Amino acid sequence: MNSSFFAMLGRMKHIARWGLMHSTRQENLSEHTLEVAYIAHGLAVLGNRRFNRQLEPGKAVLYALYHDCSEILTGDLPTPVKYRSEALRAAYKAVEAEAAGRRVSIDSCLISDEDVVCEISTSSVPSSDDGKFYVYADDVQLDGTTGSIVAKVDAGKSVSASFPLNYNTADSNLSRKFLVAVKRNGEMVQVSDEHYITNPEAIAAYSSTRMDGAIKGLLPDISKVTGEELNELGIHQMVYNMDIDDICSDESVPGTIAFPYNGQTWYFNGERLAEYDSTISTLNKYGIQITMVLLNGGQNPYAQDLIHPLAADGENCPGYALNVEEEAGVNHLKAIGAFLGQHYSGQTGCGQVDNWIIGNEVNARTSWWYTNSTSMDLNVNIYVKAFRILYNEMKSMNASVRIYNSIDQEWNRKSNPGSFLAKEYLDQFNYYMNREGNIDWGLSYHPYNSPLYDPYAWNGPAVWVKDNLSTPYITMQNIDLLIEYMKRDQFLNPAGEVRSISLAEIGYTSSFGDEKQEASVAYGYLKAASIPEIDSFVLFRQTDDAHEMKSHLALGLYGLDGNRKPAFDIYKNLGGTILFCFLRQGLTI
Repeated sequence: MNSSFFAMLGRMKHIARWGLMHSTRQENLSEHTLEVAYIAHGLAVLGNRRFNRQLEPGKAVLYALYHDCSEILTGDLPTPVKYRSEALRAAYKAVEAEAAGRRVSIDSCLISDEDVVCEISTSSVPSSDDGKFYVYADDVQLDGTTGSIVAKVDAGKSVSASFPLNYNTADSNLSRKFLVAVKRNGEMVQVSDEHYITNPEAIAAYSSTRMDGAIKGLLPDISKVTGEELNELGIHQMVYNMDIDDICSDESVPGTIAFPYNGQTWYFNGERLAEYDSTISTLNKYGIQITMVLLNGGQNPYAQDLIHPLAADGENCPGYALNVEEEAGVNHLKAIGAFLGQHYSGQTGCGQVDNWIIGNEVNARTSWWYTNSTSMDLNVNIYVKAFRILYNEMKSMNASVRIYNSIDQEWNRKSNPGSFLAKEYLDQFNYYMNREGNIDWGLSYHPYNSPLYDPYAWNGPAVWVKDNLSTPYITMQNIDLLIEYMKRDQFLNPAGEVRSISLAEIGYTSSFGDEKQEASVAYGYLKAASIPEIDSFVLFRQTDDAHEMKSHLALGLYGLDGNRKPAFDIYKNLGGTILFCFLRQGLTI
């Protein structure tokens, strides 16, 4: 068998690096690669010996040796040019992908009637044994040509491939990813990136009328909240948390709800769901739009398959990464998404949930989306797979729901070493979404003050809150930075519009004076209301929490004694006569 592999590698010594810079000695790609391999090996060994990591030095060397091989064909484009603009960056990534061998693109993957239609293109048809493109369908836990071949078409520069959706069967393609391969020397070789279905709403049984309206929201105190009080406050939105493991059950449990889906029967806790149903339905009657935050508490014995293997060593975590690594967890997650999408569509008598947030502050790895891996790319990849499943399953039941990710305010600084920077996490999430099929995801952002106990929403410490994208934190003071960032071309939804942005959690402390909390609540809401891209402003919380108060976080509209704070009346009047009340009290900002 003839192969040009080593001949191609031999070209590395002829590729000059950094053509824009004057150097005392010119460096070629081979030299650079060898030095990177030295450093990668040393860092891996140092990590193991000094920091008790479990790294693989051999694998680090292997990655280093091949990390720039695509430059054999593209040359070395200097970094200032490569990253000068998002358009250049995207174009260069496409060239690199082609140089690496994935020169075929799946341009779209859409449901049409009972089929899936993939549009495939390439500037140069890759060589193959038989002149065919093979379309593979992989469940998210699979990679490469390990799934099932669902279509075979003649290879060409622009072709279509169609295959059955097989909706609600054991072989459903709804939440799978698809890729193109060719047969070369008797083996299947992947020649495209993966792509998901991007229009699951095409088969939705329901398209419920959303309860959109005013942005004013509240995280309720279930023991205290009443419809009358919500009306008095002018609340239109409320956020609830749901541990998805908490609603899972077994057929042996009395009152269990059976849900046949994808060739299996799944069971849900009827008693627990009845509590949610009652609360959601009651709030809907008062015109309240519900946003549900989906967490994985990891405590239910009937839902242990939902814990990612890399999160299995976590102890008492508020949130565990969802299991997209094993078939059992993937199938369970699909069923949960479909069940919740149907159950809370507003058409089954159980209440209506318009918005679903997948996880909470998922860049805070050790707190809310726990795995034991410190790799941001791996953590984002796990999250993206779970997000894709829940997005497609929920929207296949109710076309009107919105699905959000969730990040915190630590834009370029992390107070917890176990977290990832919010900006980097968002960028990587968006990268995968664009590469694997753009969908209409929304952003849930928590623009708390920095530090959290700072009482001044409009005047944060200059060292933490800046007016440019290098800012360590994005709070309500500089929230405009986030809005402008989300207006960039690469962040727009498939219709070319700015995505829905929900400030689903924001609170201000009264620990340093009621008047400061009043002013901050007014400032935060009024600023949010002035920005049309913001769809919700949800105040956290209705009642103070004793544990949080130990850290000077008295965030409630009620004190622990059950009495209303002055901020209650301020929030009540927001949208009405608040400005006059504000000025009368001398709380000028």
